[in-house]
Amino acid sequence: MAVRSAGGARRTRKVPTVSIRYEDLSVYEVPLRQLRLADFSGSKPWRDVRSVRGMAHYSGKYASVTAGGHVVYESRLELARLLLADFDPEVQGIFAQPCRLAARVGDRVRHHVPDFLLVMRSGTVRVVNVKPADRLLDAKIAEALAWPGELFQQHGWGYEVWSGADRVLLENIRFLAGYRRPGVVPEDSVERAWQQVVDGEELALAERRLAGDRPAEQARPALMALLWSGRLATDLSRPLSGESVLRRRA
Repeated sequence: MAVRSAGGARRTRKVPTVSIRYEDLSVYEVPLRQLRLADFSGSKPWRDVRSVRGMAHYSGKYASVTAGGHVVYESRLELARLLLADFDPEVQGIFAQPCRLAARVGDRVRHHVPDFLLVMRSGTVRVVNVKPADRLLDAKIAEALAWPGELFQQHGWGYEVWSGADRVLLENIRFLAGYRRPGVVPEDSVERAWQQVVDGEELALAERRLAGDRPAEQARPALMALLWSGRLATDLSRPLSGESVLRRRA
């Protein structure tokens, strides 16, 4: 495995450094102060994620529309955060386990691998760690997540420790994610629905009107695809139902 370094990153730990793995198995080490978003082009997750029977954690790969490929996760909670990022129109890039941060904290060198790095359309970057809320009550865990956040924020990047979201919201997005992939619903059906849907119309009424002589539920996939893409919006803090009000956004 080839190791490339910038600015003497391998020769000292007096300054925080970041290591990034690439598809060609090389590793790039760079001082955090020199780290740029472009350094992640062609990168791969720092750890290899495997799903083995009997594992305590639920891991896998999620087919992300935003990332244009599979993104790894190591728990159901991480998958939930990944779904939210994939659904968020402000997110244009997702990297899982993007790097390993090394820094001298106190009297020893410590290492940390963030769960996700999100690239926002605004040009900003957000580093995300996912941890159940009850585990954040452990002082050691809280401190282990605090020092990386301080360093990334000093670098000018956002930092988030995420412990979950509203259950109804997550269930709605999980359902809509079934319509996320291009081609799952024929594009002509999606465009036809987009041309005909009325702003402020309830979902059940829109389905009946768009279906015509067909069963109303046959018009549903196109509307769900429009909700996933963000061209239509509705109140996702309430369970999706025939009473959900559709709003045009694009």
